[in-house]
Amino acid sequence: MKKDLTPFYPPLGPQPSRTPLYAPYPVTLVMKEKVLSLSGDDFKVETSDGAQILKVKGKYVSIRDKKKFKDASGRELFTLSNKMLKLHKSFKAQSPDGHDFVVKGHFSLASSKSSIEFTNHADGAPVELRLKGDWFDRKASIKLGDRPVAHITRKLINGRELFFDKQTYFVSVAPNVDLSLIAAICVCLDERENED
Repeated sequence: MKKDLTPFYPPLGPQPSRTPLYAPYPVTLVMKEKVLSLSGDDFKVETSDGAQILKVKGKYVSIRDKKKFKDASGRELFTLSNKMLKLHKSFKAQSPDGHDFVVKGHFSLASSKSSIEFTNHADGAPVELRLKGDWFDRKASIKLGDRPVAHITRKLINGRELFFDKQTYFVSVAPNVDLSLIAAICVCLDERENED
């Protein structure tokens, strides 16, 4: 699947492309829900070779299911929160620097569909990505038009994950794509699937 992930020029994402959140080569993120977190919504996000990319910390008590995303150095990137009173679960990411985006859930039988809207930092263009997931096959794809941006797969559940209701995701991301955006989309997908 990585071979269909070609580089994006200009870079694609709401965060500035000069940050380590972009790579000039395909990256596989390994996203693990932390089993013993008090909030139940903490994620560890690393590359497949073990380099930490993000820290995702859920709030212990939060009506909007808020999660703070920080880079590996601990700098806050954005807070992801559930948009209340929506028919289909949707999320808004608000950044201290104004690099905001929205993930809107859409109705679909036996699959998960969302649209992701943001202003691309590199060129100021409005962008809409589409996510379509098939959880019977434990996979999802994120696309810009017909062009693949990332592929998400869920690891087969082992006993510990089944007991604690935690998941591990593998996310293949195209070169020059904001890794924090893709990780947030995966977290939104996890939230929607856990709700259903």
